[in-house]
Amino acid sequence: MEKVQIWHNARCGKSRQALALLEENNIDAEVIKYLDKDITFDEMQEIVKKLGFHAKELLRDGEDDYKKLGLKGVEDEAVIIQAMVDYPKLIQRAIVIKGDKAMLGRPPEKVLELFN
Repeated sequence: MEKVQIWHNARCGKSRQALALLEENNIDAEVIKYLDKDITFDEMQEIVKKLGFHAKELLRDGEDDYKKLGLKGVEDEAVIIQAMVDYPKLIQRAIVIKGDKAMLGRPPEKVLELFN
């Protein structure tokens, strides 16, 4: 079976729900506590690619850092990815990665689509 990762924030209810769904479905996933990890630009860029959407769709626009950095209206993919690398709280969660695909757990049940 392909390696599975979940980029997880234990303080987030949606992230906890996504992890629980994986466990309930006997999906063995490596838990990446991304707030405690040094994320590289290339790593973040690869995740955005696997998700298949624009980086701005992965931003948490309610965070203070989002406002502080003036990210509203920014379209430059590299600027947004660098902001997420520098301020990982800006990353929506949970993200489940399986091979060359990834799914954002919004809602948490979406992550199971990777396994159908």
